[in-house]
Amino acid sequence: MMEGYQRLDIYNEETTKALQAHYLEILKLLGEDVNREGLLKTPERVAKAMQFLTQGYHLDPAEILRSAMFKQDYKEMVIVKDIEVYSLCEHHLVPFFGKAHVAYIPNGYIVGLSKIPRVVDAFARRLQVQEQLTTQIKECIQNTLDPLGVAVVIETQHLCMSMRGVQKQNSVTTTSDFTGAFLKQYNTRQEFLRIIGANLHA
Repeated sequence: MMEGYQRLDIYNEETTKALQAHYLEILKLLGEDVNREGLLKTPERVAKAMQFLTQGYHLDPAEILRSAMFKQDYKEMVIVKDIEVYSLCEHHLVPFFGKAHVAYIPNGYIVGLSKIPRVVDAFARRLQVQEQLTTQIKECIQNTLDPLGVAVVIETQHLCMSMRGVQKQNSVTTTSDFTGAFLKQYNTRQEFLRIIGANLHA
């Protein structure tokens, strides 16, 4: 398992060699000349790229949160918005990307702000569907911090919809999931949605 939550450009040698061999065969099956200059190192590059893009399997999102939990008597909404999301659709292994907006209402503990985007990355850097990704982030924060409520909204574009299939270039998929106060209290949920919709960072 990777140590902590930092990005490490270190690749398992056996995994790299095995993936490299498979990608070499894939290129051949696609009709490519694997001996031409531009493709000589492509199987190795893709083998390493896939390990990086799926590094979330080696990360523990709950431990990321636990590494920076602090006792604090603060019970107002904490929002981290516009978190960049890059993931791979588990149906076609094609990227989807966009932004995540995450909020929680502390219940005795707050967490270092950088840990919220790291949790998003830990789940996004796996083969995913957006609906599952949204719920995993919500459940991890709820189960680890035990806050008064968690809200997660993700907005992305899926290349499996724009490059292939229906080929709609400008479609955006939005998913949301809520717990606690965000689920039960309409005004709290609306305040969150208003804030993430506001251009506060401009």
